[in-house]
This record gives sequence, C-alpha cells and structure tokens, in this order.
Amino acid sequence: MSFDKLFKNIEKSSGVNMQDVFKLADSVKHANFKDEKTVREIIQKVSAIANKPVPKEKEDELVKTITSDPKSINMDKITKMINKKK
Repeated sequence: MSFDKLFKNIEKSSGVNMQDVFKLADSVKHANFKDEKTVREIIQKVSAIANKPVPKEKEDELVKTITSDPKSINMDKITKMINKKK
C-alpha cells in the first residue's frame, strides 16, 4: 500500500486532513512550549483539525501543564487530560 493510499484511508475514516496534520507537525518542530500564546495557538489548531472543541477551562489546564515543564510533555498525559470527564 502506498503512503498516498494510506493517508487517504486515514482521512476517510477519521475526517482529518493529513496535509493539515503535516503542517501542524512542521509548525511545532521548533515551537517555544514555554510561551503561553504559542501553546494556546497549537491547542486551538489541534482542536480545529480534530474537530473537537476544547473548552476554555480545559485549554487553561493544558497550557498550564505544558508551559510549566515543556520537557515533560507526554502525549498520553495530555490525551487523558482532554478526555477526562468532570
């Protein structure tokens, strides 16, 4: 299976545009995760790409977690924070 076909299958099943994912990945390569504004922009881009709104309170929590110790960014931890029910 070619990468193009694989990406088309992912787009079809998830509704996520792979070009948008690649652009996002490229934009965060050298991002300053200690900068609150940058982190908020990334969270909002991810939210838009995934078509999953992130409430302001959750965004604030994510920003605080990420900016307080950027080297400890753990996608599993962030995913759990996003999906956590109140």
